[in-house]
Amino acid sequence: MSTSAEPRVSGIEVRSIDYVPLDERHGKLWHLGPLWFMSNAQIATLAVGLVSITEGGNLVWSLLAIVSGTVIGTFFMAFHSAQGPQLGLPQMIQSRPQFGYVGALLVWLFAYVQYAGFNVFNSSLAADALHTTVHGSVKLWIVVVTVVALVIALVGYDVIHKAERVLTYTFLVIFGIFTVGVLVTLHYPAGSFDIGGFKWTPFLAQFGVVAGYQISWAIYVSDYSRYLPPDVTVRKTFYWTYFGSALGGVWLMVLGALLAAWAGKDFDTIPSINAAGDKVFDGFGAIVLLFSALGLVSVTALNMYGGSLTLISAIDSFKRVRPTLAVRLATIAFTAALSLVGALAATSNFLENFENFLLLVLYLFIPWTAVNLMDYYVVRRGHYAIAEIFNPHGIYGRWGWHGIVSYLVGFAAMVPFFSVGTLYVGPAAKALGGADISLFIGLPVSALLYWWMTRSIDVAAETRVAEAEAEALEQAAHEHREP
Repeated sequence: MSTSAEPRVSGIEVRSIDYVPLDERHGKLWHLGPLWFMSNAQIATLAVGLVSITEGGNLVWSLLAIVSGTVIGTFFMAFHSAQGPQLGLPQMIQSRPQFGYVGALLVWLFAYVQYAGFNVFNSSLAADALHTTVHGSVKLWIVVVTVVALVIALVGYDVIHKAERVLTYTFLVIFGIFTVGVLVTLHYPAGSFDIGGFKWTPFLAQFGVVAGYQISWAIYVSDYSRYLPPDVTVRKTFYWTYFGSALGGVWLMVLGALLAAWAGKDFDTIPSINAAGDKVFDGFGAIVLLFSALGLVSVTALNMYGGSLTLISAIDSFKRVRPTLAVRLATIAFTAALSLVGALAATSNFLENFENFLLLVLYLFIPWTAVNLMDYYVVRRGHYAIAEIFNPHGIYGRWGWHGIVSYLVGFAAMVPFFSVGTLYVGPAAKALGGADISLFIGLPVSALLYWWMTRSIDVAAETRVAEAEAEALEQAAHEHREP
């Protein structure tokens, strides 16, 4: 099947957690590049690049921490992307073979909190940008951003892909000019580029937040590749996702570090972007902010879309759900309402809360990504009985103790290495002067423990089940029901 086939479906998307049949697969592989570039190339990402500067690090080491954190964190999320075309399923439902039909609720709860949490930050930032440029009530703009994002999320997969492509082309022009302006017109304090000014704690804090931010995309990626034909290769899917996300992330995080170094203690995300833009020419700061608001609307829609899929998966664990348009509408609306309430009630202490939230995301999803990738690429090597994922009494069981135990042990091993600002600093992190290396603990512990515990899994038998159920799986998908 060609990877450039025209869509066989149109209008509002109906599918959610159900399998995408082969004759509905469509799209071009390169579309993943602009989607993941633009998902990262927005000003919430810019705020991720501030951590080292605000904690006393100098600019050159902050930039190195950003690049290295992006290189490592994006590696994991991009490998998840390759699962979508092969399985035809959204990302989080794929946790059932590792954690069980009911046991997967453990990670789905954390994923849903992430979707809602990011939307609180994104919609608040977008509203501030609109308030600064076109004025009006911040709370009113939060409502407007939420409603527009809800409509985009409801129309679904294809419109999200198209919107991100259009935004990418516009971004390259507007932020290209803005970036040149930042590099040429702004002046940085003495010692900003002093290699000898290395400080271990802010470097690792910046590295950890960046890696966590990139890994946090892992719960999204198959959602936006699952309609692609299965003949796209793992390697090419990985590359388009990796380089799109990494380039978008590095660009905005580096801009954040540059702006924070320039503004110093006076840095405030929206006013500082506005002031830096106006140094290019009067009024350009407003143009940058207006475009940034559009980018934040698009990523808010991504969170509503993913939140809906996660919520439907969770409900399905208790009561089988026929994945209809009505179910999509109800779960997207609930996710939007939850985010709206959070944004309207949010405090103004954005940067500290955002940093802590990112670290929490890192801690929660490091063990999950280790287990999921180990299972897909090493244990089962991409061979799953997809119909059994929707069977509460199927071969994957209700509780996947291999995955649950590996997750919990990996998380517990990380706890002494946590360093979350003033909230908590573990004993190992204290011994390291506040440096956080929990990423390097949780990944190998969870991955290796899961591999060791699953050595007896009969993958060949599961493959035979998959082959026997393949025709019924396609038939159920055409009848728009779970197999």
